[in-house]
Amino acid sequence: MSEAIVEIRDYTIEPEWIDAYAEWADSLAAPWLRANLDVIDFWLDCGIEAEVSGSAPQVSDNGQANVCWIIRWASKADRDARFGEVMGSSEWREIWAKHPNPKAYLQQNVRFMGAAAY
Repeated sequence: MSEAIVEIRDYTIEPEWIDAYAEWADSLAAPWLRANLDVIDFWLDCGIEAEVSGSAPQVSDNGQANVCWIIRWASKADRDARFGEVMGSSEWREIWAKHPNPKAYLQQNVRFMGAAAY
């Protein structure tokens, strides 16, 4: 199996801030992140109700995530070496300073997955 992974970043942003977040992300954050990371894509909740099932389904008290980013990495070691550097750059700090409300993140979930061997 390859060491390549994807980083799946799910955010639950306060609903009253999602439109302002989307505008900031579309105009500033996403273009810069795509230019500096291997961003597969960026998604926002589109208003279709989530389907939750299973033998013990639970939804966070914060609700379902309403933002998702997926970033491709050569390995977890590559991610750990580069992510902090990219996100700590002066360019990103300038973009982050224009965020409409950095405290609107109710929950952040970051997962790492590798390709299934099939």
